[in-house]
Amino acid sequence: MQNQSSIKVWSERWRLGTLSTPELVQIGLISVIVGLIFMMFHMLGNTVVNVGSRSAFQWMFSRWQDTISFGADYSHGYFIPFVSLGVIWYKRKEIFSVEMKTDSRGLGVVIFALILHWLGAKMQQTHFSLASLVLLIWGIPFYLFGWELAKKLIFPCSYLVFCIPLNFMDVMAFPLRIFSTKLATVMLNGIGIGAIRSGTAIYSNVAGGFEFDVADPCSGLRSLLAMTALTAVYAYFTQRTMLRKWILFMASIPLAVVGNIARIVTVAIVAEAFGGKLALGLYHDYSGYILFTAAISMMVVFGGVLNLEFSEVVKKWKSVLLHRT
Repeated sequence: MQNQSSIKVWSERWRLGTLSTPELVQIGLISVIVGLIFMMFHMLGNTVVNVGSRSAFQWMFSRWQDTISFGADYSHGYFIPFVSLGVIWYKRKEIFSVEMKTDSRGLGVVIFALILHWLGAKMQQTHFSLASLVLLIWGIPFYLFGWELAKKLIFPCSYLVFCIPLNFMDVMAFPLRIFSTKLATVMLNGIGIGAIRSGTAIYSNVAGGFEFDVADPCSGLRSLLAMTALTAVYAYFTQRTMLRKWILFMASIPLAVVGNIARIVTVAIVAEAFGGKLALGLYHDYSGYILFTAAISMMVVFGGVLNLEFSEVVKKWKSVLLHRT
């Protein structure tokens, strides 16, 4: 017999369930909250002059699409929300199995997020407003459903930070260019290819040899951002402890930098061997994919090493050695 507190929503032909009145109220409330949040950030989310839109989303999308004006490349931002939703879907049984009850601490998070949005609007810092949106996405379920559910949402919600174009990251492009060219020049001279550095440019010390400049798009910042985003989700699923997750995540930074330096060195090697046209044309355009794949491979290997229980490995080696003797 059907519960009288339930309201039939879909046809029985499709054998879809029914929703109780409290569930319908919750869905309605959440829908209203989502609509209000969207309107607030779409109509009052951006106060930067000469952007052409009041929408924080429009500002964010414009940064994702612009891969030339800034040292960083945020085109990976399109994939981040889908990864977060994928994590929630994968963990859905754990999420919906927790005890749900309102928690006033979540209201504090919501209030702080709204204040942060107000400050971002006042200071014309749209990335502050977007950070407040991430906090709201986490804080509202925290308030409505409690800490146990909020704990399960910490990673998928915090992962949305990778969507936000961070202005301060742009200033890192030039220091990264200098650092990469310095090390690349040292490595080239170390393997017997004479090279001289001038600023962010590398020249062959042989007349008529290669010469190229490491521009902002080649600073390594775009691969650094993409690598950290990829490593974060890989570490979340593969590492057993929080410490190991953080170690692997932090390792993504030197891995990305090393990969970019290797790219600069190999561009110079190809230029020395086959000429600058091939090196700065075909090889330059596609080498990034090869070396980024190599960096991912190193990440996987390092993650596997982190997951090793060294005490168990030592025991196995001991048993093998004892059996041999």
